[in-house]
Amino acid sequence: MPHHTTALRLVAPVAVLALSLTACGGSDDNADAKSPATEKAKVFPSPEPTSGGAMKAGEIATGKVEEDPGKVTYEILAQKVDVGTEAEAAKAVSEPDKVKGKVLATAYLKYTHKSGPALTDGADVHDGTTVFADGQRGTVLIGASEDAAGCEDPYDVDSWKQGESHVFCETYVIPANAKNVEVHWSEEDGEPYIWKFPNA
Repeated sequence: MPHHTTALRLVAPVAVLALSLTACGGSDDNADAKSPATEKAKVFPSPEPTSGGAMKAGEIATGKVEEDPGKVTYEILAQKVDVGTEAEAAKAVSEPDKVKGKVLATAYLKYTHKSGPALTDGADVHDGTTVFADGQRGTVLIGASEDAAGCEDPYDVDSWKQGESHVFCETYVIPANAKNVEVHWSEEDGEPYIWKFPNA
């Protein structure tokens, strides 16, 4: 359940509101649908691990990320979402008119290094995180979450070994009247794991 906060500390006096645009890429695969290889694939599909889907509260996902030193397997847990007020959202951006009727939602995710090389110069695992409200993707607010209580800056992690955990946060702007907040995390080109938090 989201924790309503009275103040969100910011790294900079004014955070940057970034419009998140997503594009769906099409496939240029012109292979004949009736080719022998295609028919064989239909009969004997290659086994691929399934990933993504709805997660229960406290349920942990597992995913792989290509980090700078190599591929790392993580356990990911969306812990909570802190939802702020419309006044806080207006103070956090340089153009308050753009966030009328909106609030800030900060998602807290715990990442545990399970296998792979140790990290020595930051982490990219948080890049797979997005926040949705009532099924619609929010707008990311850059620079607003690294200094929030209990949040770490992933680029400041200079030693991360197997078995160790860190909490990284992502702040998004969402409608103030949203009934549900969803935290999504996915591997590159993978289906998202989705944790849902009622906004009560």
